[in-house]
Amino acid sequence: MDFALIGRIWPFFAEAAWVTIEVSMLAIILGLILGFAAALASLSRNVLLRWPARAYVSVFRGTPALIQLFLLYFGGPQIGINLGPFEAGVIGLGINIGAYMCETIRGAILSVDKGQTEAGRCLGLGQAQVMRRVILPQAARMMVRPLGVNAIALIKGSAIVSTISVLELSYTAHRYISSTYKPFEMFILASIFYLAIVTVFSFGVKKIDERVALES
Repeated sequence: MDFALIGRIWPFFAEAAWVTIEVSMLAIILGLILGFAAALASLSRNVLLRWPARAYVSVFRGTPALIQLFLLYFGGPQIGINLGPFEAGVIGLGINIGAYMCETIRGAILSVDKGQTEAGRCLGLGQAQVMRRVILPQAARMMVRPLGVNAIALIKGSAIVSTISVLELSYTAHRYISSTYKPFEMFILASIFYLAIVTVFSFGVKKIDERVALES
């Protein structure tokens, strides 16, 4: 183990770790937005909303995230979609994780007892009001932890954006391997940063889960 080398290059990995965090957090936000929209659409009685939402989930859960990313970044220019590596990485990861989050959110909503909906209706609330004031607050406590698992999987899976030259941890590790010929040190260093990011994020999810449980 070349500790002197690690001591010299770790600041560059720290910069790359920040890129990993940015890509992951933006993709998680996009995924949550798409996941909530698709979950609500898939539960709608309107076929024009329900079927496109279910098709979205089926397609993006049933095909590799890497292929989706390549289609967006390399294939996009053929149909007029020109994105930089960072933007393509965020959108590609966000759309992919959104399909998984959709199923998590939909499952949490469906797990709320149907009597709660009937109770809300008896109080004179409309369908949208019942969802917002009655169903979602109860579903929230059941979806925080699974959504956190989805998000952690995305953080670790964000390494695939290195294939389109996003300067994140995996790309940086490969770049230094080509100049130092020290793959063990480079991947160990990248792993340490990934572990630190996931640990901090997991702690945050745990705290949110505990707070939601207390409020509900």
